[in-house]
Amino acid sequence: MTMRLQRLASPARRAEAQAPGSAATDFARLLDRVPAIIYVADAGELGRWHYVSPQIEQMLGFSAEEWCSDPALWARQLHPDDRDRVLALESTNADRESACGALTYRILHRDGHPVWVRDTAQLVHDAPGRERWYGVLSDITEQRHTEAELELRAAQQSAVARLGEHALEGASTSALMQEAVSVAAESFGVEIGAVIELSRDDDCFVLRSSAGWPQAAVDVRFPTGAGSMAGYTLQSGGPVEIDDWATERRFAQAPALKQFGIRSGLSVAVEGRGGPFGVLTVQSRTPRRYGSGDVDFLQSLANVLADALERHATEDEIRHRALHDPLTGLPNRVLFHDRLEQALARTRRRRSLAAILFLDLDRFKLVNDSLGHQVGDELLASAAPRLRQAVRASDTVARFGGDEFAVLLEDISGERDAIEMAQRIAAVFAQPFLLADSEHFVTTSIGIALAEGHELADELIRDADAAMYRAKERGRARYELFDGVMRERAIAHLQIERDLRRALERDELALVYQPIVSLPDHAIVGAEALLRWQHPQRGLIVPSDFLRIAEEAGLTEPIGRWVLNAACRQLKQWSRATAGAPPLWIAVNLSAVQIARPGLAEMVADVLQRTQLDARRLSLEITESLMLRDAEALTEALPALKEIGVRLALHDFGTGYSSLGYLTRLPIDALKVDRSFVDGLGTEGRDSAITEAIIAMAHALSLTVVAEGVETEVQLAELTRLGCDLAQGFRFAPPVDADALARMLAPPVR
Repeated sequence: MTMRLQRLASPARRAEAQAPGSAATDFARLLDRVPAIIYVADAGELGRWHYVSPQIEQMLGFSAEEWCSDPALWARQLHPDDRDRVLALESTNADRESACGALTYRILHRDGHPVWVRDTAQLVHDAPGRERWYGVLSDITEQRHTEAELELRAAQQSAVARLGEHALEGASTSALMQEAVSVAAESFGVEIGAVIELSRDDDCFVLRSSAGWPQAAVDVRFPTGAGSMAGYTLQSGGPVEIDDWATERRFAQAPALKQFGIRSGLSVAVEGRGGPFGVLTVQSRTPRRYGSGDVDFLQSLANVLADALERHATEDEIRHRALHDPLTGLPNRVLFHDRLEQALARTRRRRSLAAILFLDLDRFKLVNDSLGHQVGDELLASAAPRLRQAVRASDTVARFGGDEFAVLLEDISGERDAIEMAQRIAAVFAQPFLLADSEHFVTTSIGIALAEGHELADELIRDADAAMYRAKERGRARYELFDGVMRERAIAHLQIERDLRRALERDELALVYQPIVSLPDHAIVGAEALLRWQHPQRGLIVPSDFLRIAEEAGLTEPIGRWVLNAACRQLKQWSRATAGAPPLWIAVNLSAVQIARPGLAEMVADVLQRTQLDARRLSLEITESLMLRDAEALTEALPALKEIGVRLALHDFGTGYSSLGYLTRLPIDALKVDRSFVDGLGTEGRDSAITEAIIAMAHALSLTVVAEGVETEVQLAELTRLGCDLAQGFRFAPPVDADALARMLAPPVR
């Protein structure tokens, strides 16, 4: 091949080779058909080109004669960005041959556009002192464009993936938008990338994030509707491409874009929650066309932003729900606590004062019980805007639960400001509430606690709560300022609560028993179990001093279960010690909390099974006041208890104004006459008459009557005369421990 090319290189030889039917002719025709430039050239930067195939005219626009006649033409046509590299390799022939058997670079076409070529050549020493390149120039422009396109798309996919990763990592929407516009502008090689947000009232677009946008125009706004590129993008629902603004007729160019010499652009919609958020756009100062791959890339970035906006909106909604009361929309206890801690920190720095107002609605339970919970919720929802109306814009109003609200006041001068705020709140509640088509007047009790900044948030809330309860104790519809006396009470209250939590673990609780006797023969037939707390420092504490605290601390149920277990076990021990004697029964009090909780009957049945006690020997006592306060809970709990077989008694009868209808509907076995009526028996005709009526009514309903607090012979004689069945009190025995009662039950020694 080398020799043939050499022969073809001279005109004489070329004429000879073109003779019809010659092998050279066939070879020349073959060269003409090869889709590449075949050449022979001297080595060196300005070496002479001895031969180029005719394809040079198709690839580079020059004829073979032009190319061969000008030795410097090849070097001049090298692309400026490639010239130094290629000529450096040409400067040393051996370097080029060893470094790149196939050299890739650009040659400028005659009309100026670049053509990518692959130069594959062999350096041949074909005569003493003469070196020539025998090579092939292949047009790889299309291949290079394809490779560049693939590289670009891969880089774009990687950029979209990185943006998605940052979104999943929790980056803010502002940071994601800035990354998206920067990536888009860099990838397209344009001057401007931007996210333009549709304003909430839909009257304009505002620049939300940008790359390359002049700093002086960051507050620019764009018109909405089909008359603008952004508006047209949202209305059309698809991408909008502009090759050249000079020929655009669908809508007008925004003045800001025209001012900065923008000639072309591409925009896609960014969806938001419940509607379009805005557009993502790229803008260039030079005319250009955007292909489908460009549109896909920009839309992918927009989709990542849309997903992030949706996720952030969902997270914001979840966060709002977690920190706000669903009924009133006010901050809840968690958010109030957080704001209070921040306020205390600011108060310490500024050396100012803050205050908490803790309040609840007076007699709210009466509204719920008489008008229903739906009306109660309506009242709470109506109270919230009144509270917001009373306070300053900088103050925080929160709902703690039920009918309890709290107000945080910052930067006040003293207690006078807090008191004035309490008075303003009371004033807004002076107007009636329209509930269930009628007017209702509601007052509020308010507790105030001042803060200097060193207090703990929980302690401050506790102090305001204690002051609110003091306001209720003193008549409601008033405010109270927390003081030192209340602080001492609150500290003592907290200490008792802490000790009470350990009392069960340390076995500090105990039971004493007061005998219940039969009046006809004064025989002991039962005993009432009474709770005591043997405190290691305070000594013996009676229930009235700690049961309310136990209820607030959520300890009523575990303590109640312990009492029932201990009483049933003790009765079983007495029964074994007095075998053959008439069966004794034990009375245990149930609290309102126990009655209201589901599963009470199952708990009682479990205790009876564990202690192997006959259910008929257990009497469970409830107060008469529960009939009015929790009648619904009683109608569910008592029948379930009765199915187990236990006895049910109503104690303190006569003090709660219970309805006789409840006595006929509820499975009650006994009534216990309150000691307030027993006190006057034999001396006060009124007490005797009431007690006689209670006994007669109970017997008419087949109920056993037990008199409490019997202390004198006169009371005992009067109860016997009136036909009372059973009695208990100091006349027979005070509450005693288990061993003392066991001695009472023992038969006399003959």
